[in-house]
Amino acid sequence: MKQALYGLILYLFIMVPPVVELAESVMVVHMHMQMPLLVVAGMLMSPFLQQKFPSFFKKWNENGIPGILLFLIIMSYWLLPRAMDEALTVPAVEIYKFISLPFLAGVPLRDSWKKLSTAWKNTVFIITSVLYGLMAYLYIFSESQICNNYLVVEQVTLGWAFLFTAVAILVYFIQSLFIDTSEYE
Repeated sequence: MKQALYGLILYLFIMVPPVVELAESVMVVHMHMQMPLLVVAGMLMSPFLQQKFPSFFKKWNENGIPGILLFLIIMSYWLLPRAMDEALTVPAVEIYKFISLPFLAGVPLRDSWKKLSTAWKNTVFIITSVLYGLMAYLYIFSESQICNNYLVVEQVTLGWAFLFTAVAILVYFIQSLFIDTSEYE
């Protein structure tokens, strides 16, 4: 259960007030570093939770689809500019971020991924790439300030980060169509 311990340490480190302040002071770090690290912390803690509550995961996420849908819903919510803005100004939303990303996105993602068929995995890659592409367009080409807590130049930088990530996911997806990974699974 070393992974769970590492996940807990990462989770607690990300919640330290100076780390929170630093991560949330730059828009691209907030969206593309702090939030994914919270998901990773949840993924690392997932085996411990699966061991503690095996019947829950077996009953409610037997084929992986409910968990991956929950992951996509939570991820989509945190892509909204208003959600990111409110995480900085409304304490309840900040608390929700620190609960939802690890436990409602990271844990279900890790539990679901190995249960999903290849078609579902490909669907997740496509949905994520399209969502990130749309967010890139929104942040880069918006003529007004979308987030009240960040400058327009940070907004454009975040848009380019979204575009780079969307292209990287798409490239990974395309190359996965041509490589047989059955011997590694």
